[in-house]
Amino acid sequence: MQSTGPSGAAYAECAVVPLRQAPAGERPDGPPRYAPEWLRLREPVDAAARARELLDPLRGRLADLPGRADGLVVHDVGCGTGSMGRWLAPLLDGAQHWVVHDRDPYLLHFAAVAAPRTAADGSRVTVETRRGDLARLTPDALTGAALVTASALLDVLTGEEVGRLAAACAAAGCPALLTLSVAGRVDLTPAHPLDAEITEAFNDHQRRTGMLGPDAVAAAADAFTGHGASVRLHPSPWRLGPDEAGLTAPWLRGWVGAAVEQRPELRTRADRYLDERLAACAAGGLRVVVHHTDLLALCRPTGGDS
Repeated sequence: MQSTGPSGAAYAECAVVPLRQAPAGERPDGPPRYAPEWLRLREPVDAAARARELLDPLRGRLADLPGRADGLVVHDVGCGTGSMGRWLAPLLDGAQHWVVHDRDPYLLHFAAVAAPRTAADGSRVTVETRRGDLARLTPDALTGAALVTASALLDVLTGEEVGRLAAACAAAGCPALLTLSVAGRVDLTPAHPLDAEITEAFNDHQRRTGMLGPDAVAAAADAFTGHGASVRLHPSPWRLGPDEAGLTAPWLRGWVGAAVEQRPELRTRADRYLDERLAACAAGGLRVVVHHTDLLALCRPTGGDS
């Protein structure tokens, strides 16, 4: 379930796509917010990219948990329109109760309405919404949680926020599945002389205002390991070809736009570059791999061993 700020960064490359404004009264310097249209556009590509290889060790941990009348309680942080739940809930057995968190009530509405209703084995899935951000995700808020999950969140967090998330999960003794964090690498075919410079400028843009950007996965792995968790990482790249041109074009505009915002001296060359790339995309001649990493942290159960 994607998000909006310590809600869902929803997207790494997204810090990039023009988003909705923060509601009146909220601080404007928080993580970016994402338009539902963008989240819907990227959802099938996100689903194809997430690392299913991490599901077996996660299932093994969840199977060891004591049973609850309401099933597994899953907290989805920065849920956005709820795509993480739509992907994961039908892949897990047993009754589940999803608690979806986001700062944006508009996105929470989408997440609740479109939430899955059944698990892999036909068990019931229920959902509740909580408006709030990562600062409110305390160990007390996670009491009874079986899992914390998020998609495209880590890269729009600060080091302090990542540390807070790891500490809360460790104190609650619940695992965390954090998917689709940008890795700072993009491969475009055919190659272009400006690819590397645009990538570097975009990565610097991701790190603005203290956000971790492509450094987020390493920081999160260190934070969880520091709390005694076992951490597994797996690549989860977007693979965009002619069939994904509807996503590739706005991604390109956002990616190049962020690079130019970071380095205005690139504008003239970047404008020509973007025109060429969009033309190739429209003609079906462009392929893009946007590298991401998924992280599974198996925190030590409270009162027991890992």
